[in-house]
Amino acid sequence: MPRSPAANAELALLLEVAGTPKPGNVDRERDVADLRFEHFLAGAVGARPGLERAAAGAPVGEAFEDAVAGMAEHGRNTQFGCLLLLVPLVRAAARDDCTPEGVADVVADTTVADAAGFYRAFEHADVAVSDPPEEMAALDVRRGADAIPALESRGTTLADVLAAGAPDDGVATLRGDPDSLAELGDGNAAEWCGGFARSFDAAERIAAGEGPILERTADVFLALLGEGLDTLLAKQHGLEAAFEVRERARDLHESGASREAVSAFGDELVARGWNPGTTADAVAAGLFVALERGVSV
Repeated sequence: MPRSPAANAELALLLEVAGTPKPGNVDRERDVADLRFEHFLAGAVGARPGLERAAAGAPVGEAFEDAVAGMAEHGRNTQFGCLLLLVPLVRAAARDDCTPEGVADVVADTTVADAAGFYRAFEHADVAVSDPPEEMAALDVRRGADAIPALESRGTTLADVLAAGAPDDGVATLRGDPDSLAELGDGNAAEWCGGFARSFDAAERIAAGEGPILERTADVFLALLGEGLDTLLAKQHGLEAAFEVRERARDLHESGASREAVSAFGDELVARGWNPGTTADAVAAGLFVALERGVSV
């Protein structure tokens, strides 16, 4: 019997964290300060009810808040960004349309109420975000539910909220050399506004790869890290850190570096406190799409 979209999303979260080595991120062989492998396992299980709500047709914002609340209750803030990508993908899959066009339709259908659910989710988890533009101060996500009256007065949908944080050229900006964090924007917002391009690209690479799926997961992570600036890393440690990590990951991947060399790079990033977590989000989303398309485990 085939797995449901919610089951595939939970499995994608588990496979993402189990892939190793993933430089700078928790995996089955590496913990970071205050976050351990088992926290991610618990977070994936805790998020399942929210993912099931997404598949059943609940409003996207409500389903996302439920998934984040369950994650945080069971596993701390482990997969907030992953869930931001997975919830609309699960909804699209439940509609039998897990395609760029299908998930774009889900995004286009979001409402002001969905935006409110998104903001409430920030009250369940401590999420790294950049300061908004001055004109968007009333909609700072760190205000949580306090920002909902501003959302309602402006008629701001969840798609509008994510569009405000997306780089102008989407994935192209992540692959370029932006001059500021404002120009770089947010990688997950770029996915929402660009048909989930990196997620579907990751899915195709996972499906085309060879060997156990966890090895393919780690390889695709390194490939994506070498191709696009990680926006979580940039927010926390600056653009130069993101440039450095992208260049070094690209060199390792293109040279076919050994597992030991990639693992040593990962140890260095952990020691520096550098976590390219937005890349992990895209990998989790790619795993979900690959599983929906029949990739076996």
